[in-house]
Amino acid sequence: MKKWIAIAIFLSMSGCAVSPEKEPDAEGLPTKPEGLESRVNRNTVIDEEVLYLLMAAELAGQRNQYHLAMDAYLQAAKRVDDPRIAERAVKIGLFLKDEQRTREALTVWLAKDGKNLAARKFAVLLAIKNSDQKAAVENLNAMLADDPAGFEAGVLEMTKLLEKEGRTQFTYDVLEELAVEHPTQASVFFLQAVLASVLQNNELAQQKVSQALLIQPDWNKAVILQAQLAGRSGDLVKARASLEKAVKAAPEDRLLRKMLLEVLVNGRDFDDAIKLCQSVLEDKPDDAETLFTLALIHMQQGQPDKAENVLEKLLSNPEWGGQASFYLGKIELEQQHPDKALTWFDRVGDGNYAFDADMAAVSLLMNQKRFEEIEARIKRMDNKYPEQHLRILMVKAELYNQLGNYQEAFDVLTQALKDMPDNREVLYARALVAERLDKLDVLESDLQKILDKKPDDVGALNALGYTLTDRTQRYEEAAKYLERALSLQPDEAVVIDSYGWLQFKLGKPERALEFLRRAYEKQPENEIAAHIAEVLWSLGEKKEAKELFDSVYKKSPDDEYLLEFKKRFLQNGQ
Repeated sequence: MKKWIAIAIFLSMSGCAVSPEKEPDAEGLPTKPEGLESRVNRNTVIDEEVLYLLMAAELAGQRNQYHLAMDAYLQAAKRVDDPRIAERAVKIGLFLKDEQRTREALTVWLAKDGKNLAARKFAVLLAIKNSDQKAAVENLNAMLADDPAGFEAGVLEMTKLLEKEGRTQFTYDVLEELAVEHPTQASVFFLQAVLASVLQNNELAQQKVSQALLIQPDWNKAVILQAQLAGRSGDLVKARASLEKAVKAAPEDRLLRKMLLEVLVNGRDFDDAIKLCQSVLEDKPDDAETLFTLALIHMQQGQPDKAENVLEKLLSNPEWGGQASFYLGKIELEQQHPDKALTWFDRVGDGNYAFDADMAAVSLLMNQKRFEEIEARIKRMDNKYPEQHLRILMVKAELYNQLGNYQEAFDVLTQALKDMPDNREVLYARALVAERLDKLDVLESDLQKILDKKPDDVGALNALGYTLTDRTQRYEEAAKYLERALSLQPDEAVVIDSYGWLQFKLGKPERALEFLRRAYEKQPENEIAAHIAEVLWSLGEKKEAKELFDSVYKKSPDDEYLLEFKKRFLQNGQ
């Protein structure tokens, strides 16, 4: 499912007719002297000096002498009754970032063609860049009067450039003055809503779009923006109401129906979402995006058979077949059919889901301890996905870790840190491998580096606190880290287990047992079971400890924590 459709769709238009960031060219100015007459009005008398200025401007432009070209065009523009010469001067002035001469050329351009929208846009841009609110309002007023239908699009076109220069707030303030002068212009309030959303002021954006809809209730673009803003604030009820209203007004608009579908899915209104999917598919049975959404809904409802039926319809679609295969693999994996899942993952091919499918296949094989196959796949992935080099290195390190080749895993992660010395995941992974190699100094250094950057990293706090508890007698330091982790995530089983183990090391077995049992209830892992068994053993509750051990050992006879407990406490069949 795609994420919420971004409000930025309203700002994704191209820049102004001529971008001031681009180098001007000689287009429109002929290379022959006689052709220059076609650049000006036929009713305009061109004297020899003007012809000379135009030729000089052209030659200067060809030689990249833009300051000279600008001077020549500007002088010619003042003497010829043709706005196109002034336009040329404005464009070169913008490129040169010569605001004084650009304004001078723009004044000439507007004097000769006051209704030219391009000229007005340039005037607005310059005014806003120079924080000249009066001039900006004056020129926007002119745009609104001369082209009310194109006003909204014209302003949105300019906001993209102004946003890059950090002028969004000033642009909003200019529109605020315009809104006072034109209280019945819905487009002005709509534009303010868009700018307020860019400024991350969601409440103000919603207020402004509501004003636009009071003036023009059936304006679908504003209704869509209202729904997007509601979705951004988490108000899915309001988003749904807005989109349902828009769909009712324009039942044939498939984009609106898909947006409503997204809201329904995010709100977990699955029954209504399925009905809407079916209505879309009635009009277009092969709509791949809707079919895919329907399949995901069935998966979330725990209806894998229905999801499979829908996904299979997408297999022949070249654009959607890959992700359909990927999700069919996930369904088979959830149903404990690893071989079928692997077949589907391998069918994904080279599309957008290729890397995810290969990673899923490796993870599946890792759980089955099919290490030789994993090695071969990792080599292929290294060649196939050079841009995913870091993630593949992490997989390679995990493979070595699973094989017990801890030094190889450590070396791979150390190599990765040369390229990304501050990467949290690599630091954390190397710290865990360092513990296996008794490199506690490296473990502490790596975890401390994570905490220096993010003091509230619960994973690092827990790992460091537990290691200090289990492998050293620095219990006071361990307590500092574990108490912090527990305060941040009081319901996290592994943190509760670590804190319980600390209590045991501090000589408080009854208190330790309380925490360890709570952790085991939340997450019945073998390591936690081994901790409970050891505490029970220390309290003389050997029968209960052995019963707990036996119950988990039957399920996981190869688990390292259980084997360690057996070696230490159950020697000679005790």
